[in-house]
Amino acid sequence: MGVEDLEDYEARMELSLYQEYKDIVSQFSYVVETERRFYLANSVELIPRNNNGEIFFEVQMADAWVWDMYRPARFVKNVRVVTFKDVNIEELDKPDIEIPNR
Repeated sequence: MGVEDLEDYEARMELSLYQEYKDIVSQFSYVVETERRFYLANSVELIPRNNNGEIFFEVQMADAWVWDMYRPARFVKNVRVVTFKDVNIEELDKPDIEIPNR
């Protein structure tokens, strides 16, 4: 497998992952972005921690989906992430009525 083949494979995997994201995003309540990963989750708890003056964050998520094209299973029941950088948590809008695409 050459470099070009590998790049094509990764591009196809990324496109497939994006399509999966579009198909499932409406099933989740939160978007969580850490320094290493992107998650969709239905429950999120951000816990600031202090260890001898060093601040870090523990993020606990339940009913989550992980944006990672190398994971064979992206749906996970519980996730615990420890990070020393900022965490971005956004609540997704849930429209009352969703009009199907034709």
